[in-house]
Amino acid sequence: MEKTVDTTGVRIGMWLFLYSEVLLFGGLFVLYAAYFHRYPEFFVEGGKELDRVIGALNTVVLLVSSFTVAASITALQRNKKTQSISFLLFSIFCGFIFLVNKYFEWGAKFSHDIYPNSDTLTFGEPGLNIFFGLYYVITGLHGLHVIIGMTLLAVALWYVIRGKVNAERFGLLENAGLYWHLVDLIWIFVFPLFYLVL
Repeated sequence: MEKTVDTTGVRIGMWLFLYSEVLLFGGLFVLYAAYFHRYPEFFVEGGKELDRVIGALNTVVLLVSSFTVAASITALQRNKKTQSISFLLFSIFCGFIFLVNKYFEWGAKFSHDIYPNSDTLTFGEPGLNIFFGLYYVITGLHGLHVIIGMTLLAVALWYVIRGKVNAERFGLLENAGLYWHLVDLIWIFVFPLFYLVL
């Protein structure tokens, strides 16, 4: 009975933490909406500078990784440890692919003098400066969350390999999976706001 109470407490704590993360990004999305209302034409212009193919690829990568994280939990619950480990490794690999794509995307923007405090943005239109300011803050913060999520999945993977996370005790993996799903959910909002802005 005590184990159930402890597990429930940890799960509630995780949901409260995820709620605070939703509030953080929700506030940034509200800020985006306020500035989009003021500078719609410059937000559209800024969106055209972003690579939709990379954005779409990253969306697919995260969606697939969310599926494999869920599959790893299901596999573990069915005592298929090797399968669970394989799904987790693939999910972490997807996170790595996402970050590599983001690195090249940011690198392309830097090479075109489009980054915070660059001459192009500082002496250009205020609307473009705000758009790319929000772009770097939101996608950078999201990238940090991807790194944290990969770390949590790696820790869960280590415990699965050692047998400390198993079919009877999978709370750590479940919570790591919840965090990863949040990372995916946030990107589902980020992608259309920046890459598909019309």
